[in-house]
Amino acid sequence: MNIDTADIKAIEEIVATVERTQRAKDAEGFLALFHPDALWTTAHGKVLIGFDAIAEFTRTVLPAASWDGEVTYEAIHIEFLRPDVAAVKIRQIYHATEGDSEGSPLYVMTKQADGTWLLHAGQNTEVRV
Repeated sequence: MNIDTADIKAIEEIVATVERTQRAKDAEGFLALFHPDALWTTAHGKVLIGFDAIAEFTRTVLPAASWDGEVTYEAIHIEFLRPDVAAVKIRQIYHATEGDSEGSPLYVMTKQADGTWLLHAGQNTEVRV
């Protein structure tokens, strides 16, 4: 499969935007990254099906989230399932004064007709040591 490096950069930018919007507690910026038919499972197992459910949860939880450090997101592996579908493994670290914690999200992203990439499915898993 011939993958355009512009697609890799676009996917990495989505991940960077997830990081920026999470740090800023910017629910609307985060929600702009989702496909209308997305499904999302939080690190604590809450299943959200469709944009409306994701939006309701995000608008409630993200602005009220409290952490005393920073969060970082890094795309550590991108696997193109088709030229317009990518599975993206993320390393998510919450840096806090009492110690770091880690999440291990998997995002499925789809390329839209206009060339943009959107989050279509996500499963976050808390990493326990």
